[in-house]
Amino acid sequence: MQKQRTSVCIIIENLPVPVDRRVWQEARALRDAGYRVSVICPKARGFERGRETLEDIEIYRYRVWEASRPLGYLVEYALAFAAQFVLSLRVYTRTRFRVLQACNPPDTIFLVGIFFKLFGVRFIFDHHDLNPELYEAKFGRRDFGYKLVCWAERLTFWTADVSIATNESYCEVALARGKMRRERTFVVRSCPDLTRMQKRPAQPELKEGRCFLAVYLGVMGPQDGLDLLLESIDSVVHGSNRQDILFVLIGTGSESARLKALAAQKGLERLVRFPGHLSDDEVAAYFSTADLGVAPDPPTPMNDKSTMNKILEYMTFGLPVVLYDLTEGRRSADGGALYARPGDTEDFARAMLRILDSGSLRKELGACGRRRIEESLNWQIEKRSLLAAYAAALGH
Repeated sequence: MQKQRTSVCIIIENLPVPVDRRVWQEARALRDAGYRVSVICPKARGFERGRETLEDIEIYRYRVWEASRPLGYLVEYALAFAAQFVLSLRVYTRTRFRVLQACNPPDTIFLVGIFFKLFGVRFIFDHHDLNPELYEAKFGRRDFGYKLVCWAERLTFWTADVSIATNESYCEVALARGKMRRERTFVVRSCPDLTRMQKRPAQPELKEGRCFLAVYLGVMGPQDGLDLLLESIDSVVHGSNRQDILFVLIGTGSESARLKALAAQKGLERLVRFPGHLSDDEVAAYFSTADLGVAPDPPTPMNDKSTMNKILEYMTFGLPVVLYDLTEGRRSADGGALYARPGDTEDFARAMLRILDSGSLRKELGACGRRRIEESLNWQIEKRSLLAAYAAALGH
């Protein structure tokens, strides 16, 4: 008689799956370990189906309204919570899940977790963002909204049976600010899956006739430093009179339109591309062709403690990286990058040119980064911590 699989449910509000690589990797790892996995996530362009099954993972999607102001976030989160709660009831009716995993932002999904704990469901908090720091980075103030965000974070940790941190800095937050016990806190880094993310032959046409290609991959929000990057590109193009570098900024976000306008205002249209969201294959083509990966995340308390997935993905493809000198950024890239003084766009520009103008330096940094991925920063190693967290939550 076949043993019934333990069912788990993952809720995420930030991105749909399989677009969110971390959550999709977690879902696939749990499936491979024998769990029945359901994911509740938002809809997005190209992912409008409310219900589908991909790779034996059951996906439930809901419509989301994206806000840009503090008051709007209350409305956004309230609507999302209602959808998440209704869909979680539907999933529970079908699967009787034993673990509910909440992926922030925001820190409101604990309300769903509290309800299901009445039925013996274990609650795992997958801590993706430092929301108090994120709020301050976006709005530049510590007002009543900031206090609400801090309150929600405390209650999320209080509800959690197990906490998952994306790096050591987040683990320290869970222990100190969240009052989590050490044996109930696990570090699960967002590392590349080397079985799915592989370098391929370069496509020179992607450089559009330029000698060099520099790439950015990620969200385009107010806290992500794309305006700083455009300042650095302007310094390279106009300050150093370089017309031989194509910059491709991959991704979408609330700042996309403003950034395109800013690039046009600076006269950078010929050398800067905004292709929007690309498929994994398209991203791999750009990364396999590029000469440099950039991470312009500015020096904020949130960014200093956060691991930027793009840095690890650049390293996976053997790309040298330029980033501002931040704590977790340096822990990720180590010797695979050059570090600009935090917030100094001219220094960032000089670092980009230093790498692009030296083939030996590009090779040295790229090889170092790739070696770190192969030896320690890959999903085949990190998924063991995820499975250990689930075993702890279930009391195994």
